[in-house]
Amino acid sequence: MIEEKDVMVRMRDGVEIAVRIYRPAGPGPFPVLYAASPYRYDNNELPATPQFLWRETGPIEFYIEQGYAYVHADVRGTGMSGGDYGLFSEAEQRDHYQLIEWIAAQAWSTGKVGGIGQSYYAMSQWHMGIQNPPHLACIAPYDGMLDFYRFFGTLNGIESDWFGIWFNSNVRVANKYPANGGKPRELPQDMAYLVGQHPLNDAFWKERTAINRVGEIKVPVFSIGVWAKQDLHLEGNILASRLLGEKCKLLVSGVPTPFHAAGEFESIPFHRDVMLPFYDRYLKGIPSAYDARPPVEYPVRNSQIRKQGSAWPPANARREKLFLGTVKTGSVNSVNDGSLHRDAGAGEGRDASLTWSYPHPDWVLGTAVITPQGPDTVRGVLTFTSPPLENDRIMEGNAKAVIHVESTRRDTDVFVKITEQFAPDVAAPPGAQPRAVIVTKGCLRASHALSPNARDPKLSNADTPYYLHESETFSEPGTLLKLEIPLRSMAYQFKKGSRIRIEIANTDTPVTEVVWAHIYNPQKMGSDTIYLREPHASYVEIPFVD
Repeated sequence: MIEEKDVMVRMRDGVEIAVRIYRPAGPGPFPVLYAASPYRYDNNELPATPQFLWRETGPIEFYIEQGYAYVHADVRGTGMSGGDYGLFSEAEQRDHYQLIEWIAAQAWSTGKVGGIGQSYYAMSQWHMGIQNPPHLACIAPYDGMLDFYRFFGTLNGIESDWFGIWFNSNVRVANKYPANGGKPRELPQDMAYLVGQHPLNDAFWKERTAINRVGEIKVPVFSIGVWAKQDLHLEGNILASRLLGEKCKLLVSGVPTPFHAAGEFESIPFHRDVMLPFYDRYLKGIPSAYDARPPVEYPVRNSQIRKQGSAWPPANARREKLFLGTVKTGSVNSVNDGSLHRDAGAGEGRDASLTWSYPHPDWVLGTAVITPQGPDTVRGVLTFTSPPLENDRIMEGNAKAVIHVESTRRDTDVFVKITEQFAPDVAAPPGAQPRAVIVTKGCLRASHALSPNARDPKLSNADTPYYLHESETFSEPGTLLKLEIPLRSMAYQFKKGSRIRIEIANTDTPVTEVVWAHIYNPQKMGSDTIYLREPHASYVEIPFVD
């Protein structure tokens, strides 16, 4: 392998972007894989383990052995590159166009360039594709978030911990402490402050997001999402497949946790069996196994089932409403221990409404309550639980919560989770909460959803509202509001004997959300009343398949 370090490429504004070139020995020419991030290419010496989550290039030497060159750029303002870091700014996006055309002109290049990489590298690929440089032949975004405002900056309009954690613990650390110890670089930008100046989806976010332009991509796209990354990247990969149509194939990975995704993307078997056939097809022109891939492939979580289809969500899903009620189930220790019902009628013991106050006096880590047995993420939230299931049930698609709520405040946040509550464990100690796993989730700030034009007409449909987050409409305290809250895509099998449980609060917890938890705004003090009977019955709508 030939390795060329710190090759400087001058951009149209005079800024020099640094690239590292890896290519097979010999004159070539070779098709080229192009990757770009702010994490410094001189950190490629590090092992690609979850300890270094930003080490997301894929196995470079494997591709060199397959006859590809690999060019890795430090985006402007990071690593060895000149300029100021702009966080997916328009200038950073234009750099990709010029770098791809520069790569195509090199003597060792065939002129065919493909995008590669996970997370930031994947988001960069959307911007490469939107610009359609003449020598870009394909992109393959793995973990490719599309919507910068809703899933990166604020997590659907509500203040989040994620952005500051990402910038300070990943971008800053990677630049200041490069693996080779050479030329540490300080990044002086106060990104957390910058994000705080843009609480709505304004021009700052729209410059950086790809969601509104992804349909302009002309090259073939292999979009790979991860069920376990529903807090960040998953919806981007799924939305791309919907917006690009036949130009895009969607594969969803079933790795069990977000941290396993990093291991999958660095594994040679994954690239040999999944990624390489795509690159061989579009960068070498070789017929490959990629041609036989269906438009959509995914595993059903909590099962051994793998499915193929023509689009997501599957057309055969039946949407079923489960209404929230106040009958005690005795199955879980929560604020209310409510129930789920198939009908919206009053029924015995079903009250017309439920009022709860916040913040809960026992909350410590977001909604988590600390007990002698450890953090309890259910004790301090509202729950609504079904009877034990008589059969296995498979959910596929996007669920939705419709909550009729009245607040003592001018605004309120609503967080909804669907969980599987497993059958009681006879060996569990007395008083222990039943085991459960989060299936899907979503949240919404009421003021972002109340204006007549709050929804994006191109991305919303009857099953999945998609909010613009461009304005705030506050309501007088005591006003009854109807909130439609989209829950994230999932394919999951609930097992016979388990219960379906809905959890509702006005925040979440790092115990379950990890780095994607939300900040508890000090203004969030008050009480909310959730209405439960017609004509204001609250419910969740779940897409089930036979």
